[in-house]
Amino acid sequence: MGKTIISAIITEALEADYWKPVQAGFSEGTDSLRIEQLISNSKTKIHPELYKLAMPASPHIAAPNENKKISLKKICNHLPKTKNQLVIEGAGGLMVPLNEKKFILHLIKKLKARVIVVSKNELGSINHSLLTAAVLKNEKVDVIGWIFNEEYLDYKNEIARWSGYEIIASVKHLPALTKEIIQHEALKMKDALQKLL
Repeated sequence: MGKTIISAIITEALEADYWKPVQAGFSEGTDSLRIEQLISNSKTKIHPELYKLAMPASPHIAAPNENKKISLKKICNHLPKTKNQLVIEGAGGLMVPLNEKKFILHLIKKLKARVIVVSKNELGSINHSLLTAAVLKNEKVDVIGWIFNEEYLDYKNEIARWSGYEIIASVKHLPALTKEIIQHEALKMKDALQKLL
């Protein structure tokens, strides 16, 4: 379970719109399609991807493979026009390169987006979570808080304390991915999300 499932839960909890500007790899379906299949509310609008790349690889590799170049300016100029809240899902982690010079981090800053950091409770999660938090703090990015998923070990309290970012929710391993389960998880974090937004 990764950030797309967490994005589905957040989208459902807020009845927000959803947008994934860069999709790399879609042989098993896009993340937008997955979100559409998992949400229940009637308010959410799924906005189409701006870059839809076939190769399941880092965007800076996938885009040139199709003679494309990802432009942050183009993404910002195509930000969906909506009066609803908008959940924007990145293409991987904070330091995933979008082109030769710019990373997901640069896109977040250009969009002036507020960030929810998703961290998987697994071996190594303390290190990569705190490194992500350190970059966000250094770059003065507005962080709402953490959502932790899975349950290999319970590191969330230490990560929250060391990072200084609060815990929004914890999503344990889900037995299945259905609309009903996503809706149940969304209801559990709805109040916490609304208080922080």
